[in-house]
Amino acid sequence: MTAAAILGFGKRLGRAALDALLPPLCLSCQAIVDQPGAVCAACWAKLSFLGAPMCRRCGLPFPHDVGAEAECAACIADPPPWDRARAVFAYDGASRGLLLGFKHADRLHAAPAFGRWLARAGADLAEDADIIAPVPLHWLRLALRRYNQAALLALALGAAAGRTCIPDLLKRTRRTPSQGRLSRAERQKNVAGAFRVRARYHDQVAGKRVLIVDDVLTTGATARASAKALLAAGAATADVVTLARVVRAE
Repeated sequence: MTAAAILGFGKRLGRAALDALLPPLCLSCQAIVDQPGAVCAACWAKLSFLGAPMCRRCGLPFPHDVGAEAECAACIADPPPWDRARAVFAYDGASRGLLLGFKHADRLHAAPAFGRWLARAGADLAEDADIIAPVPLHWLRLALRRYNQAALLALALGAAAGRTCIPDLLKRTRRTPSQGRLSRAERQKNVAGAFRVRARYHDQVAGKRVLIVDDVLTTGATARASAKALLAAGAATADVVTLARVVRAE
């Protein structure tokens, strides 16, 4: 038996022993699954994964194929500053627990799997990206939560896609109230000018394509503010990829 075979056998044995003590659980409902970072069949079937046909600009799914370059009415009326936005699945009752468990319940072991999902959903964006960067938290909120879920997603995506991730590229310059109960206009006002590229990264950003990572795209206010900060610092383009997005009828 070769050294590689012995090492592989040892890893499988160790994994079996660990699974016997701490069996892997579904990332959504916590049912026992076959391997870490997996979603059980029942939960998987409920998730609304997004793909073509969609708005070229924001990734909103279309009911019918109207062409790869088609844009939704919202993007035509008020073009976002980013070039393209994509999401893994719709934010709804089936995915809410998955997101909230990761964001607020310390289920950080989900990050590698989410990174792989992001790499698939945003494959063309990641391929074009020079830099991957997360939407930042204000330092006080980061201290209270102890981690930035967007930064964990960005690092996992960078690892899965083989791209450079700079987790502190953007800085939140002021603490903003939670966006949860705000209208679209209020959200945009709330985060307007709230981000900037850290001075030490200006040279690295200039002329580069940057891929912004966040957990959920709701109205797009946060992504807009982040993209504007990158473009103001000299980035060539900004794209956006999120784990989930709110889907509203056109």
